[in-house]
Amino acid sequence: MRYVIREKFFHLGEDSKITDEAGRPVYDVDGKVLSLHNTLVMRDMSGNEVATVKRQLIALTPTYVIDRPGHGETAVRKHFINLFGDHFTIDIPGPDDLEMDGNLFEHEYRISQGGAVVATVSKHWIALTDTYGVETAPGQDDPLILAAVLALDLAEDRERLEHHG
Repeated sequence: MRYVIREKFFHLGEDSKITDEAGRPVYDVDGKVLSLHNTLVMRDMSGNEVATVKRQLIALTPTYVIDRPGHGETAVRKHFINLFGDHFTIDIPGPDDLEMDGNLFEHEYRISQGGAVVATVSKHWIALTDTYGVETAPGQDDPLILAAVLALDLAEDRERLEHHG
């Protein structure tokens, strides 16, 4: 499935929608970035909360926690050493963690599980300049992947602020 996410809607704490490729809304994202925890709440179009993303304040590396009703918590953690781009682990409950590799600033990266790519994030197949696409493989947990992508967006935003003032 292909989704479209508008970049930088977090800056002002405004709300946004994640749409499908045809522009139909699939999820609402409520940005509460002015709060201490940088919180995002993702809801389906019926208004049901599917995920909450929060920055973990006490952590050695940038860490975001995704809380999903009935699914437990997932942690998104950056690795210390990145010689070849960014690398994050998406630590889901159970043994099969997801790994993210690529370029966070450019929105060009892959999410894999057990060596198999389960999602790609890219700006290349979207014509609009302030958006990027997320393509998930069939049978994936799309709300989890999208919440992880939003967490990575928050991490990228924070890194950009810390490095560039």
